[in-house]
Amino acid sequence: MREALEVLDNVRLNFSQSGLFALNVTIAFIMFGVALDIKLQHFKDVIMKPKSALVGVLSQFLLLPLVTLAFILILNPTPTVALGMILIASCPGGNISNFMSALAKGNVALSVSLTAVATLAATFMTPLNFAIWGKIYLNQYNASAGAGNYLVPIEIDFSQMVQTVVVLLGIPVVLGVLFSQYLPRFTARIKKPIRQLSIIIFIAFVVILLSANFDHFMKFIHLVFIIVLIHNAIALGTGFSIATLFRLPRVDRRTISLETGIQNSGLALVLMFNPKIFPPELELGGMTIIAAWWGVWHIISGLAISTIWSKKPLTQPATSNG
Repeated sequence: MREALEVLDNVRLNFSQSGLFALNVTIAFIMFGVALDIKLQHFKDVIMKPKSALVGVLSQFLLLPLVTLAFILILNPTPTVALGMILIASCPGGNISNFMSALAKGNVALSVSLTAVATLAATFMTPLNFAIWGKIYLNQYNASAGAGNYLVPIEIDFSQMVQTVVVLLGIPVVLGVLFSQYLPRFTARIKKPIRQLSIIIFIAFVVILLSANFDHFMKFIHLVFIIVLIHNAIALGTGFSIATLFRLPRVDRRTISLETGIQNSGLALVLMFNPKIFPPELELGGMTIIAAWWGVWHIISGLAISTIWSKKPLTQPATSNG
């Protein structure tokens, strides 16, 4: 497996500085749109009825990186593919998880609350998780394979990563919450078109990225397709399993599954293409292709499972902590 994946490190996706700027703006706009649905009451609900929210946060920021590391140690991929998987698992829930939770007849209020908490927490949890789990993996890889100094340059600048996440997530989310709090009428008029436009822009961006790198994907997709499929299935299954273990209502299980399985791969790509975090001379093709295909696959898998759930009746009441 590792030998076959080594070829990915020489791949450089066609992603210019203008493309990086466009992706930055897209992610910031999407997060602003998500935050328009976030009210201070959501945080109060999390505090007053914390069980489901705590399980969701546990699933997102602890269990997903943990099971990702376990999968990596079994799979034994190249370091760049492994670190790409860890970075994906360290990112907050994806921007379309609220839409998918609504489609799946999940607990939308819980979904929005988890998005709010995860998005704000990502400012420090994303770099922290990547540093912790990445270091554990690198130590294991180095001990078992004698990788030597090759792994050292892959370690990222923690402060630069925090700065990037704050700009992309912190500022847009704070602005969105302020709009929702102090301009409720204006927010009510704009949030639906902004949400719809956000989804369209994100899907369009993924399509453009795929078309610009079509040859790369056609040549190497067989190497990452199964990896991403299994990793995404593990993420969805982790969310559902932990919610079931804590005996949460089925409506909450659906939401926590989607919040854990739909990752913000766009943020991961922004971080990967930031030259102050990962120097351009590093051959990180494995990371970028994993993240780019995640951006496609989690839309497909999320819509598929949401559609299936939308046709299945809920046999338990839609409460947060039943």
